[in-house]
Amino acid sequence: MNAKHRKTLEAVFTDPVPAAIPWRDIEALLMACGAEISEGQGSHVRVALNGVRATFHRPHPQKETDKGAVKSVRRFLTEAEVTP
Repeated sequence: MNAKHRKTLEAVFTDPVPAAIPWRDIEALLMACGAEISEGQGSHVRVALNGVRATFHRPHPQKETDKGAVKSVRRFLTEAEVTP
């Protein structure tokens, strides 16, 4: 995991929850952690990491992830035992 991935991980776990994290940075973080990512229907993204599975909605047309999605990513990473 490089410095940019660590910075994104810290942003995901920041309180209050930030709403301006680019989705591509979150996907890059998940891949750096070893997650398996596959495309679902439409803009859904399936992620599996350390035996934990989740489906996220890739934001569009904007590039930034909303607060609810960041909370979901935080919950997923916590369950997969990935914390800053």
